[in-house]
Amino acid sequence: QVQLQESGPGLVKPSQTLSLTCTVSGGTFSDYDMGWFRQAPGKEREFVTTIHWSGGSTTYKDSVKGRFTISRDNAKNMVYLQMNSLKPEDTAVYYCAARLKFVFDYSNWGQGTQVTVSP
Repeated sequence: QVQLQESGPGLVKPSQTLSLTCTVSGGTFSDYDMGWFRQAPGKEREFVTTIHWSGGSTTYKDSVKGRFTISRDNAKNMVYLQMNSLKPEDTAVYYCAARLKFVFDYSNWGQGTQVTVSP
């Protein structure tokens, strides 16, 4: 089982930029696809983006395409989420998640970090 720790909570204004980092420990990082999810107040947790264990492919929620970028550094056991042109509707608790390659479900989760976008 890997342990995940997010960092980079922030309060920003609309159109500004924020970066989140997830540090992974306790396993072989390159065995895991990594993802970011988010949960806004009163809503269910939703998928935001994922990156293949090799770093070779990424997938994004439609509403963040062109604004968010996921990346990973397998040498540092870290995954990053660069968020540009933030909107108030991006306000949520953001969670880092890991799933073993070739497995469908994400089974490892961080505790989450708050991102607030407000004028």
